[in-house]
Amino acid sequence: MSLLSPTIRTMLLANGEQSQKLPYFDPIPLVRLFNPMGPAVWLASELHADGNTLYGLADLGFGCPELGCFSLREIEGIRLAFGLSIERDHGFRTTHRLSFWAEAARVAHSIPDADLLLRRLERHARSAREIPPQDG
Repeated sequence: MSLLSPTIRTMLLANGEQSQKLPYFDPIPLVRLFNPMGPAVWLASELHADGNTLYGLADLGFGCPELGCFSLREIEGIRLAFGLSIERDHGFRTTHRLSFWAEAARVAHSIPDADLLLRRLERHARSAREIPPQDG
């Protein structure tokens, strides 16, 4: 069974086509894959025409997330203890572009820590908008 739904696959392929046409294309990651037993996380924003090569941000848990290509088949082929495998985060949603995620992950040294950082920043920005200005 594929980690990608037909809809996500279509969207990732469309981003891959856009990336070929526009050198500065900076899409929003569409899928988050993760190891339920360890620190590995992948944020994918594009799928190449071969149907296997994903592009995005990869974090294997060594403190140095990086942008690049990774194989969907290899990730789907990973077998973990207790019959588990790599999973897709069905609740993953973001408004941040891949370059923003990459910078946040570089600063935080991991995708999960970047996620926490970005959520804190969003909460702070939301609460700052909700506080009425004080008169002097």
